[in-house]
Amino acid sequence: MAVETGDLETLTRVTGRVRQNIERVIEGKPDVVGTALVVLLAEGHLLIEDVPGVGKTMLAKALARSIEGSVKRIQFTPDLLPSDVTGVSVFNPDTRTFEFHPGVVFANVVVGDEINRASPKTQSALLECMEERQVTVDGNTVELESPFLVIATQNPIEMEGTYALPEAQRDRFMCRVSMGYPPLAAELAMLDSHTRRNPLDDLEPVTDAAELRKLVHIVGSVHVSDAVARYAVALTTATRTSPDLVLGASPRATLHLVRAAKAHAALQGRSFVLPDDVLDLAPLVLTHRLIPNVEASLSGRTPASILSGIVSRVPVPASSTSHG
Repeated sequence: MAVETGDLETLTRVTGRVRQNIERVIEGKPDVVGTALVVLLAEGHLLIEDVPGVGKTMLAKALARSIEGSVKRIQFTPDLLPSDVTGVSVFNPDTRTFEFHPGVVFANVVVGDEINRASPKTQSALLECMEERQVTVDGNTVELESPFLVIATQNPIEMEGTYALPEAQRDRFMCRVSMGYPPLAAELAMLDSHTRRNPLDDLEPVTDAAELRKLVHIVGSVHVSDAVARYAVALTTATRTSPDLVLGASPRATLHLVRAAKAHAALQGRSFVLPDDVLDLAPLVLTHRLIPNVEASLSGRTPASILSGIVSRVPVPASSTSHG
């Protein structure tokens, strides 16, 4: 089904409102805000990795508050249990039956602070939720709400008392972004606006879950030509055969790359994906899934620099064939 021009106009109008709302709180980071919107529309999950105090949680909360839907926050700690995340069945002596008490994942937006501070067992409780959008407790499966977005944060510097995210967990995050320090002007503006009161208090929802479901449907109808699809597959396949990597991108990564490219195209007002959409998103979608080998690590080659070399070697299809 082709995307109607009116649908794309609705999408750009609504996402424009969400973007403006978030940028009232997160100043000077348009690329990071744009990536968060791509992930939201592509039904992915977002990992925000950076040092403390740069606005990771603020971005997650601003996005959550912009949507009139349910929002839950998890502060990951070493003593957090899987049942705290997914929920637990509790015996009711009056009815003599077990009743399911939902955990924090039963929300439209789940903000997971410092995800690498929880034990691997608790981290793994998120795996089924993120991939299949459902929770299984005591043999009973419960569907999660739609839309469902996990925004997790982690600090890559302070590693004491943390558990590195396993490959299976990282692979379920569509994109990883780094906030970085704000530009001088944005930091000065932040001092002015954030010292008087919390700017999050003034944020009002600008869309709701029902409208978001429609936008996600529009993104799903964006056209991907055979040439662009083959290009995405060529990129991820090249990571699997790279002599510098012990782990390349999975087929799930290819799927995430194409879905994110469709959302990126829709946000630009296009009903078709260009190779440039795939090219722009490849570092955000693929880098956190790649593991360099010992030789590459010792010589200072990072996943980002290895991916950059791979991208430069994979031929880009001509844009003219991308929407034929």
